[in-house]
Amino acid sequence: MDPADDVIEAKVALRTRFLAQRDARPAGERAAAGASVAAALLRGLAGTRTLAAFVPDPTEPGAGRLPAAFTQLRARVLLPVVPSGGTELTWAVDTGRLAPGRYGLLEPVGPRLGPTAIGTAEVVVVPAVAVDRTGVRLGRGGGWYDRALRHVRPDARLVALVFDDELVDELPVEPHDQRVTDVVTPAGGWQALPAGH
Repeated sequence: MDPADDVIEAKVALRTRFLAQRDARPAGERAAAGASVAAALLRGLAGTRTLAAFVPDPTEPGAGRLPAAFTQLRARVLLPVVPSGGTELTWAVDTGRLAPGRYGLLEPVGPRLGPTAIGTAEVVVVPAVAVDRTGVRLGRGGGWYDRALRHVRPDARLVALVFDDELVDELPVEPHDQRVTDVVTPAGGWQALPAGH
């Protein structure tokens, strides 16, 4: 078997395991995690003028708290839109009004800014299924964020949100994988990773 196939298989197995753990988390644990993650993000993002973020689904850290908490920053907040065609996320300014979009994901209502709008953000908050201590991010496998992150500015902070047990020592990595510079977990708060130095 090709070594690249081994990496892909390992990612699929890990993704399946982590997503099953998320589905099994009690509602109370998710709610507490959402509050902790939102508080850590607000502290770490103080002074940010333009932020690209996402709307967590009910199983993700920050669900029920984000992006509403970002209004306290008084920043311009961009949220992703999964287009009906193509493979690149587009972006729209968060006005506080969200509607279901492709795959049932909530997205902002308003004008679409195109795939390169993420390049205006100083900080990009990204979803992850797991992150390792070197910044390797395991996503859901669609490649949406790996493609989107090609458009970020070189000095942008890339911040992944995960539960505490999803920050691990090592994850399999492929050449196209974009590393994150920071991670936020409920108990650990905001942590800089080696990719950010």
